[in-house]
Formats: sequence, structure tokens, C-alpha cells
Amino acid sequence: MKIFMDSADLSDMRAARNVGIDGFTTNPTLARKAGVTDYLAWARDVVQAVPDRPVSLEVFADDAPEMERQAKILAALGPNVYVKIPITNTRGESSAGVVWRLTGWGVKVNVTAVFTEAQLRMLHVALADDVPAIVSVFAGRIADTGRDPARVVATAVARFADLPNVQVLWASTREALNIEQARAAGAHIITVPPDLLQRVADLDGKDLDAFSLETVQMFARDAAAAGFVL
Repeated sequence: MKIFMDSADLSDMRAARNVGIDGFTTNPTLARKAGVTDYLAWARDVVQAVPDRPVSLEVFADDAPEMERQAKILAALGPNVYVKIPITNTRGESSAGVVWRLTGWGVKVNVTAVFTEAQLRMLHVALADDVPAIVSVFAGRIADTGRDPARVVATAVARFADLPNVQVLWASTREALNIEQARAAGAHIITVPPDLLQRVADLDGKDLDAFSLETVQMFARDAAAAGFVL
């Protein structure tokens, strides 16, 4: 399973590239948080920063013709670009036609914000069998509703088994355990934010007795620092 970083920060991307991260995903929300004001200039910088890894750059239009126009601009920035297309627009209208036309033109897409099996069935028809594509299942947000995201991811993997150029991505990762859950579900990719990647690096295989003791020591330090008395 490949590990992608989910970030819009160029310094994070450059650093992650040097430690073996397999690719990168971004979105307009992350770009805004990173202080991006010129989206196209930033997108060019992203491609230049990680020219040898796949990078997903998202359109932000809300109608099909403009989505397609923006997708062509982003795709032209480099052969490693996957253009992120939301599964619907803000009115809930399907983007299947956009995905079908873009892949027909040879544009690599990352269909994002996928939550349901009905959406997976629709995408199976829309995606081309000879053009690389990613289907991003928002597992973390599915889990937030009390549903099991691993089932949806496993269903996606099975659904696209006959399309070898389509990869299923476990998105909106919340905790280190999700990496093992994604692997068990058969996900081809998991995308992880920088802070969680660092946490995984720091805590992977950590002795649980030592971790327990450190937790008790933290409680004691904080009680003393607060001056608590009974």
C-alpha cells in the first residue's frame, strides 16, 4: 500500500519527498489554510517541488464545463498530476459525465469525496480502463457517522478489480490504526496528514508499558503545575 501525504505546504512536501513518501494530495481547503492566494502559481510550485511523485490538484468550479476547463489547465502542469474532481457539485449533481469526458481525453483523475456504494457503481461506468485514476473514499468522515469505512473501501477495491489502472485511496485518515485498517481492506493508497505521519514515526512499535508510565507521569506533572489541592 502506498503512503501519500495530504498537505498544501510546499516545505512539508519537499521534506516528505526525501523520506520516501509515495505521493501527495491537496485540496482547496488545505491551500487556503496554507495561505495560498494565487492558486495556479501554487499548483505550478507543487508540481515543481515533487516532479517525480503523483500529486493530486483539485478543481474548484461548480459546473461541468468550467470543471473541465480547469482540469485541462491543471493536467497540463505535469505528467504526474491527477486532477481531483468532486463526486458531485455543490447542488448534489453527479460529476460522472465530467469524469467520463476527462478520462476519454486522457486526463488522469482523482475522484474525491466518495462516500457511498451507489457512487462507486456510477464511477465504475464513468472511468476508463486505460487511463490511470484514483477513487478517494473518505473513510474518516464515514467513520465519524458511526459506519464502518473499511467495508466501503473493500467494496471499492472489489468494484474496480477489473480496471487495473484504477486505485482506491483511503482518505480523511484520523489515526495510526487507520493505516492497518486500510491495508486490511485492500486499499492501494492511504493519504495521511503531516502531523499524523510524524506521530506514526514517533510511536510505531512503542512499548505500551512505557507509554502507560509516561501517561501517568503527565497527569502528575499537570496536577502539580496547576497547584491542585483537595
